[in-house]
Amino acid sequence: MISAISQKLLAAKKAKGLSFADLEKMIDRDEVWIAAVFYGQASASEAEAQKILEAIDLGSEFISNLTDFPTKGGLDPVIPTDPLIYRFYEIMQVYGMPIKAIIHEKFGDGIMSAIDFTLDIEKEEDPKGDRVKVTMNGKFLSYKKW
Repeated sequence: MISAISQKLLAAKKAKGLSFADLEKMIDRDEVWIAAVFYGQASASEAEAQKILEAIDLGSEFISNLTDFPTKGGLDPVIPTDPLIYRFYEIMQVYGMPIKAIIHEKFGDGIMSAIDFTLDIEKEEDPKGDRVKVTMNGKFLSYKKW
């Protein structure tokens, strides 16, 4: 479920006819990070919040909404029903263990950080149907032995 503040932010962005890529150019932050702020999954500094709100013509009364520490995650229900989001769930169901095995083979026992992390989404033109290219880039964190 989308929060009331997210709905206001998205409506204001739509009213201005802006994409997240447009906001990336205006704010000098990645479009995925900006979208995460809109959906309450990331927090902006006060200066970043002000730039976002100015870009979409919303007042500074929303700064605290954009700068509060978020509660990350929170997809309801646990198995997503939105078809696009479900595909990522399905990808992890099918390829999660192979991804884990290959990461362990290449790096050892550990995880990929979701904190020291970037996510890029690109469109690749293809005559057989355009392709979605998702690149996840996270720092490897070894498990500590004690």
